Amino acid sequence: MADELRVLRSDSLRPAAVGEGSLQSLAIARWCAGRGWPVHPLAPGRKTPAGNCAVCREPGHTYRGCSCPAAGRWCHGFRAATLDFARIEQWWGTHPEFGVGIACGPAGLVVVDIDAHARELPGRDRLLPGIDIAETVDLTGLANGFHTIGVLAALRGAAAPSDDDTTLRVRTPSGGLHVWYRALAGHRWQCSSGSGGGRALAWQVDVRAHGGYIVAPGTVTAAGAYEAVGAAREPAPLPAWLARELERTGHLPPAHQPAPRPVPPRARQAVLAAGGGSRAVGRVLASLLADVAACGAVPEGAGFTEKLNRAAYTAGGLIAAGLLDADEAERVLSAAAAQARPGQERRYGAVIRGGLSAGRTRPLAPGGRL
Repeated sequence: MADELRVLRSDSLRPAAVGEGSLQSLAIARWCAGRGWPVHPLAPGRKTPAGNCAVCREPGHTYRGCSCPAAGRWCHGFRAATLDFARIEQWWGTHPEFGVGIACGPAGLVVVDIDAHARELPGRDRLLPGIDIAETVDLTGLANGFHTIGVLAALRGAAAPSDDDTTLRVRTPSGGLHVWYRALAGHRWQCSSGSGGGRALAWQVDVRAHGGYIVAPGTVTAAGAYEAVGAAREPAPLPAWLARELERTGHLPPAHQPAPRPVPPRARQAVLAAGGGSRAVGRVLASLLADVAACGAVPEGAGFTEKLNRAAYTAGGLIAAGLLDADEAERVLSAAAAQARPGQERRYGAVIRGGLSAGRTRPLAPGGRL
């Protein structure tokens, strides 16, 4: 344990001398695994995972069903991460030049990765996703992730993660900072890239969690050392304000993601029966009902109300044209809505009635347009 503590002291993170590489990498890997953080090798002198074997490099090969991790090989990066001390001894004892990566999800970690790259500012809508920044706000001096995460924290009345001396913080060779936190129990926070166009917390602020890895403190690359700063050597619990921001920005997936549900058979049969057996009528409405029912796979943001309203409006037009029975139409619409949003009858009942009423003002022939 003395070796592990030595390599993590802020004044001892330096390129290993000849003969020290094995000791340093093994010490770091042991220290991490001792805290329940699964580790995997990084390529020598780099912050990327060690390469796959020849079989795993074959086109079309994926980690799914691969036998390499079970066989003790490090293929597929963080997915091969382990807490097995015998395997750790084997990997870094045989390859002392390897760095150390940690699989964040299995380790229960959320790491805020703050970058300080020289980049042109993006549009105001991408600086703090979901937060409007008026044109009257002067952005002079705002240049990197330290600034954007600082602004976000200030808006929430909290201290910036970069200044949080209660938790483990690691300075990166490029001048950035990794701020480590323990994830809330039962939460599977997701990774993101702050400079990308998708899920993001703030510009130049990445999030390392499930589906990603982080470079262990003490690891030395060709660019320099990942050096722990301050006195804290353990991650503090994820602050409540930051958890709320991560949830707001889409870092927490839906608790349940069922497969898209088909239109209930009874509903499909009822559509055909109500249309006097007309296949055209069945196709017109059944397709729209399928879209409504499929919203059950996405609890929020699926456009459920819009899709249900469109189906009801179409049904209303078919009723007005004498091609669909009104009672049957309301039943099949309710059945599809119940598939997508069970227990929300009051909500979808109003949408159905409104759509049917509006649709009846415009008779619709099968294949006609709304």
